[in-house]
Amino acid sequence: MKNQYLCLLFCTSISFSQVGIGTTNPQEELHVSGNTSTIRIEGLSSTNNVLNDGIKNARVYVNSNGNLTLTPPNYTAGGSGNGNLPINFLIDVPNFIPDNIDGLPAPYNSLGRIINSDLTQEGVEGFIYSVTFTVPAACTVEVKHGVTLVISGSNMLTPSLAYINDSKTRTIETFFCFDINNDGLSPAEKAIEYGNKGQFYCSVAGGSLGYPYMNSQGYATLPPGTHSIHFFGKVQDPPSTFTSVGFGGATDYLKLRVYN
Repeated sequence: MKNQYLCLLFCTSISFSQVGIGTTNPQEELHVSGNTSTIRIEGLSSTNNVLNDGIKNARVYVNSNGNLTLTPPNYTAGGSGNGNLPINFLIDVPNFIPDNIDGLPAPYNSLGRIINSDLTQEGVEGFIYSVTFTVPAACTVEVKHGVTLVISGSNMLTPSLAYINDSKTRTIETFFCFDINNDGLSPAEKAIEYGNKGQFYCSVAGGSLGYPYMNSQGYATLPPGTHSIHFFGKVQDPPSTFTSVGFGGATDYLKLRVYN
């Protein structure tokens, strides 16, 4: 009699070893039925796992114990090779500076942000554009950007365009700053310039107009939260000369990668 009870108990445990969700006839140990059925594992969410950036889908791995995890095989923090932390694109904007920020009429509506160094100045700095983004956890970000330039010897805000043919040299620079928590760029935040890049422009007798191109990159460690990147431009020219530069009048790009 005892053996019969044991056999009955054993058979009962087998009959209930398969669990069905959305079905009364499970075909596997766990059977989730339904063409649009989904599974949620809260331990892998962006709130509970720093390897999930909360922006793009995270790759799920199966370890040697059969556990689901976001940690790549052989991962070591700060390591290299296949054990690196996955890289996620947070921002990928093909033309992040509006072509006509100043609202000029055609055909002057592709000059970007115009910064002038007038006859009384030998150097001027101006704000170009800002972009807001959010990171769910403390991370290192890599910012890559490229900016097109338009260079004129007259004030493009009037609007007008004029060749520069005085055979004098100008320099143009870009850099960016991080506004932590996107609450207004403080003097301390503005003082830290990332991705400084410059080039010089030397005119010839015939002058030149067009879209020179300048790109750069920089890295920063940020806390979790919503932040913004502020881009600036600098124009330097000889005394008693007028230089007007449009930043971002053609096809620019901005890419931001997150290293959690």
